[in-house]
Amino acid sequence: MRKLSVSMIILLVATLCACGKEELPPSATLVLLNADVYTMEKDRPTARAMAITGHLITGVFDSPEEAQKYVGPNTRVVDLKGKFVLPGFIDGHTHFDSASRLLSDINLLQVSDDAALRTEVERVVSALGWGEWIMGGMWGAYEQWKLGDAGSGSSATQTQRWLPHRKTIDDLTTGNPCLLSSFDDELFLANSAALRQADLELNPVDGMNLGEDGKPTGVIRAGSPALEKIRELAKPKSPERLLDENRAALKALAAAGIVEVHDIAKPEQTARLIELQERGELTCRFWLRPDLARAPALKEAGFTRGLNPKTKQPDPWLRYGALKGYIDGIMGTHGALFFEPYDDQPDNSGHYRRHTSDDEDFATPNMDKMYDLLKTGHEAGFVGNVHAIGTKGTALMLDTYEKLAGELGGDLERYRVIHAQVIRPQDFPRFEALNVIAEVNPYHISDDMRWMEERIGTERCKGAYAFRSLLDNGATLSFGSDWPGTSAAVYHMHPKYLIHAAVNRTTLNGEPEGGWFPEQRITVQEALEAYTINNAYAAFEEDVRGSIREGKLADITIIDRNLLKIDPATILEMEVEMTIVDGQIVYERGADGEDVKSREVKESEQSQPQGEEG
Repeated sequence: MRKLSVSMIILLVATLCACGKEELPPSATLVLLNADVYTMEKDRPTARAMAITGHLITGVFDSPEEAQKYVGPNTRVVDLKGKFVLPGFIDGHTHFDSASRLLSDINLLQVSDDAALRTEVERVVSALGWGEWIMGGMWGAYEQWKLGDAGSGSSATQTQRWLPHRKTIDDLTTGNPCLLSSFDDELFLANSAALRQADLELNPVDGMNLGEDGKPTGVIRAGSPALEKIRELAKPKSPERLLDENRAALKALAAAGIVEVHDIAKPEQTARLIELQERGELTCRFWLRPDLARAPALKEAGFTRGLNPKTKQPDPWLRYGALKGYIDGIMGTHGALFFEPYDDQPDNSGHYRRHTSDDEDFATPNMDKMYDLLKTGHEAGFVGNVHAIGTKGTALMLDTYEKLAGELGGDLERYRVIHAQVIRPQDFPRFEALNVIAEVNPYHISDDMRWMEERIGTERCKGAYAFRSLLDNGATLSFGSDWPGTSAAVYHMHPKYLIHAAVNRTTLNGEPEGGWFPEQRITVQEALEAYTINNAYAAFEEDVRGSIREGKLADITIIDRNLLKIDPATILEMEVEMTIVDGQIVYERGADGEDVKSREVKESEQSQPQGEEG
């Protein structure tokens, strides 16, 4: 009995010791220490450290010491030394194919003189093979106004358009035929290589400008038969060149801290994204928005929201989201639809777009066409995201949504009005009433203010980019860049430009002092919400992304300063330090400001279930 008692005592002591020993959690892949974390979680808005295991956030801590428990032999530990940690930025509106093209191919939006033309052409030619064509460019968008200009209130200062000459670029492009366009597609420049291939150098036709020597200058006017002749000869880009353009755009998104984009998807670009995913090269998530006209075909094919466009399986990296429609044009071309005419074009009040018109000149509205497409999309499980810019365009879109909600017997949760650029006072409350999201593009403020008051007057401008009025009336804001812009404007993708515009309402040069219609400014916190958790909500995925919480996907952006504490006037000085997507570091800024890490996300992890533009 005595021996048994001793044995029992030994066992009891061992058991007590084991119970007192703390069980350590599994070691993490990545631990971030000494961070200034802003979580977007109302019950726990801040933290000081976090742990990431695989593709998930596995710990959020109030002290670095708590995070140390997750450090194992294979854990990467990063001391952030007080840097600002946010849920990864989600860009709610991009044109990835156009952005890819303008990053790697010719971009002449800010070109309006010979020197700048040569510089840009030389840059592009250096990356091309012999015989590859250079097309597009859109020169002259800022010929009247400099980029960052607040505008003079009048366009009368413009006297004569710059007309380029083929001789300016001929020595650079002997092996690369060129057909370069102006931003309004009224003028084109063909180099000698293109003219020779089309037999136009010695045999000019109507619509071609001739120099004093009687020879073509290379300038061709819209409508000339020379354009069709050259375009028929143009060699399309190789598939690998197009993929390289996409790779450059992915790298730019990672460097800007963007972890996901809601992209205006075109079938040919979607096919390239599928290929990049299969190669394991995606470093950004894509929530695709096919054209609304594809609603019947997508429904027939059995697609719905959340499915990969190839596998038809749920996919957190590449999936269909909403259907993108258009009701009117854009402000940059006087195409946005208003109840009253433009101040500087008294006979024009804008025009309808293809989803609201059967007329080739978009003059005759057909709202039934828009309604039927939205209803078909809804039946397939898609929400509508429709471009509406002018006061009439926005009001008609809200009317259409209201009619659809009435027929469906409920609200249209997470449907969106894209841009919602100029709104009448009576239409602000309708967003909350219909539960419709206002998808806005803040950087438009900094760029468009150069001509807004000239075009629609001060009174209508009070409802332009009116983010404060939208928020005060209960609307949910979704931020998108509209990257890379339109034929009339450059729209920056880096979040600092959007946050600056929404918070300060000035140009990049800080004009006007105090902000353009400053009563519409919003706070930095509101801007960050519109860029993170709100965009996750807009994609029906706020339960898995958009904030920093244990169990959510590890999509994180790290910035060099706390945007909530700095002087808002210095927002444009912010730098992205690190971008993490699905737990992988896809961008890391070095001491010299250059990208020193660009890691591919593994294919096996990617496959786990989890235009007028505008």
